[in-house]
Amino acid sequence: MNDNVTTWDTAGAALSQQQRHKVLRNTYWLLALSMLPTVLGAWIGVSTGITRSLSGGLGLIVFMAGAFGFMFAIEKTKNSAAGVPVLLAFTFFMGLMLSRLIAMVLGFKNGSELIMTAFAGTAGVFFVMASLATVIKRDISGMGKWLFVGAMVLLVGSVINVFIGSTAGMMAISMLAIGIFSAYMLYDIKQILDGGETNYISATLALYLDVFNVFQSLLALLGIMGGERD
Repeated sequence: MNDNVTTWDTAGAALSQQQRHKVLRNTYWLLALSMLPTVLGAWIGVSTGITRSLSGGLGLIVFMAGAFGFMFAIEKTKNSAAGVPVLLAFTFFMGLMLSRLIAMVLGFKNGSELIMTAFAGTAGVFFVMASLATVIKRDISGMGKWLFVGAMVLLVGSVINVFIGSTAGMMAISMLAIGIFSAYMLYDIKQILDGGETNYISATLALYLDVFNVFQSLLALLGIMGGERD
């Protein structure tokens, strides 16, 4: 069997299996690297408390403006030398935004255990989805539109719940987010393997958002359901 099976990207250029695996390998390396600024941002946020005041509508505005601003910049620089530094700056920002939730969870007696459980759970989901992506042979690109609709519903629900402040609503949103972004992991990795995504910076951004949302949602759910007060 010829290992250099080819597919065609949107530009019409043949993309060999070896090239697709190179994109995937670079994506995994950059995804691992992106965790360092995220941890640094979260640590600074927890240590200094600079995100403590970002609650309710203000926090939502800062997060949305920062996240979409960075994502726009990443898209513009993904084919240049500035692409990786911009992506890493974005992951630092996301760590800062995550620090408020982490600080809240650390306020529980078992906060550290909850964070480690959320980390292990996210790693487990990623491993399962990455494994599935390598064994599924059928084209799953049609999932994209349904996942996008689900993400938009999730975004609207999250915005509404910021102002309502419902614990039950937060639990429902967190469970839905875990399901949607776990499926997005499968979809995004499969896109790389099938040659649908050829830029490793764009691929890393997509997978980073999947991992971030699963971890954040899992941590929120664990905090609500398993947090122990002193």
